[in-house]
Amino acid sequence: MPFPGFLFDGVRTPHRKHTAQAETVVMPPPAAVILPMVQHIGAPCIPTVAVGDTVDVGQVVGDSEQAVSTPVHSSVSGTVTALRDVELPGGRTVQAVVIQSDGEQRVHPGIAPPHVETKEEFLRAVRASGLVGLGGAGFPTHIKLNPPDPGRIDTLLINASECEPYLTADYRECMENPQDVLAGVRTVMTFLPVRQVILATKKDHPELLRVLGDIAAELTTPACRATAKALPARYPQGAEKVLISSCTGRRVPPGRLPADVGCVVMNVTTAAALAQYLRTGMPLISRRITLDGSAVAHPQNIRVLIGTPIRDVIAFAGGTKAPIRKLLMGGPMMGLAQQDDSLPILKQNNGILALAEQDVPSHPEEHCIRCGQCIRVCPMHLMPTALMDAYAARNADALQNLHAMVCMECGCCSYTCPAHRPLTQSIRLAKGFLRRQTSQQEVKRP
Repeated sequence: MPFPGFLFDGVRTPHRKHTAQAETVVMPPPAAVILPMVQHIGAPCIPTVAVGDTVDVGQVVGDSEQAVSTPVHSSVSGTVTALRDVELPGGRTVQAVVIQSDGEQRVHPGIAPPHVETKEEFLRAVRASGLVGLGGAGFPTHIKLNPPDPGRIDTLLINASECEPYLTADYRECMENPQDVLAGVRTVMTFLPVRQVILATKKDHPELLRVLGDIAAELTTPACRATAKALPARYPQGAEKVLISSCTGRRVPPGRLPADVGCVVMNVTTAAALAQYLRTGMPLISRRITLDGSAVAHPQNIRVLIGTPIRDVIAFAGGTKAPIRKLLMGGPMMGLAQQDDSLPILKQNNGILALAEQDVPSHPEEHCIRCGQCIRVCPMHLMPTALMDAYAARNADALQNLHAMVCMECGCCSYTCPAHRPLTQSIRLAKGFLRRQTSQQEVKRP
């Protein structure tokens, strides 16, 4: 098949931003937190504490010597009660540190604003903060801000599009903390030689566009022009490669990164969190999430300590008003269904959706009717039906030829399929199959 394009089509999803005007409320510390050693893309951390240890807020409890990794910090003060395995969204089992809170929220004595003058000091500080992409991907921020060829980077994209239905965490960050967004972006501009900054959101957020326009005006210098850009209100507008194409017209080839086309993409809440860390020295121990869905008694935006069990968050918001039929970590398009509510809030988790029966209709899967809808809406211009069939046949060569690894798992194909075929889920499984095949081939090589 021809090389896949990156021309954006996507789908129009229901707006459902019920909590857009809901100011963030702060949840008190839970009785205990569960801190998985993988809350990022990259190598897992190794616990740096043992059962029985006393820990403070902001203390490192897990770290790794691998380049692509980021430390995990305690979000409460208290006692380590267990090191045990937990199953993350998506099915991966990893080790976690369980800490019983003492209720004191005693801050670790080493917490202080970092000294940052050089780029090396800046990158060390970003890593020490534990910061990852807070829009959902979880890519370590210190890696993103240290591209192999920094002189090639001319564009910084600040992603405030938040295209998933229901989620408003990024929107509230901009409305409540615009000065932190400004300070975070300005700091990144100091250490990357960008000539333009684009703060992007969807055009159906006029209040947010005004705020981003004010930020852009303050960021503009003779050497760098900053603008606020209104994007079409279609999903998945916020996907990194789609955003780059929509804002700059550049296309990121398969297997390549935004830096290869001169761009760095940063979530708006990540930029604000960076500024907060540089100002206070407190690493990433909490984040804002949107709690919503037809089963939730009081949908709202909540600042939650990382590691807080989902059930505690729901209880804090008044519990449920109907039985939960489906519990999602993330939005309805790319979010992952959870088996139970004991899993913790993670760094890259920007929303919890608890849906009642009426919002989870059950449709039997039918035969493909060859309508081409899935192909038409695919942002990557792939062939989802062919990919599903190739995976069913476990045909690795066909999956490679059909560019399975290019799929961003946005869910557009499944969303639009009139036959209710699990296209996205099949392609996700196909990608895992290809990774295993590649690993086995590498092991067999002499």
